[in-house]
Amino acid sequence: PLGVKLALNKASKKKSRRLARAAKAAAIAPRPLDLLRPAVRGQTQRYSAKVRLGRGFSLAEIKAAGLTAAYARTIGIAVDHRRTNRSVEGMEANVARLTEYKSKLIVFPKRRGSIKAGDASKEETSAATQLTGKLMPLAKAADEIVMEDVTEEMKANVAFTQMRIARAETRVEGYRVSVEKRKEKK
Repeated sequence: PLGVKLALNKASKKKSRRLARAAKAAAIAPRPLDLLRPAVRGQTQRYSAKVRLGRGFSLAEIKAAGLTAAYARTIGIAVDHRRTNRSVEGMEANVARLTEYKSKLIVFPKRRGSIKAGDASKEETSAATQLTGKLMPLAKAADEIVMEDVTEEMKANVAFTQMRIARAETRVEGYRVSVEKRKEKK
């Protein structure tokens, strides 16, 4: 009567999602389940420090990696025709990501018998296994603390005293300038 909505099917939905993923993986094997995505920065000043996976590679990045957009889509690379590159560093990182992917890629021939240029050999195709887990995940920067030896110079340097002296100097500066001007007038 109060419009209460029950979600008693969460566990079964979780199971059906898992089974659907497994069925998709089996159907497209030995291809990976996900597409290769670019490394992009989060929007706005608040999140721009964070690097995350984007929607797709820009056309410029794909061209720089020596691919075409149509071909990239066939080999499991996400393409976003609307995306533009605003920094050289970001573009270079994504081009490196694409070239690394290309080096690991095993392209199966369209027809079993005829191996064309760019296709993998029979040994490589037979040895190919499906990737489990994330496809080329972003490497997290190591946030280790670097320990440094304390030198005598560091011990002699008292930050509090330095701050007080600097504060006093800035306060007295204007007074000293006015005294100098008075001396010049006389």
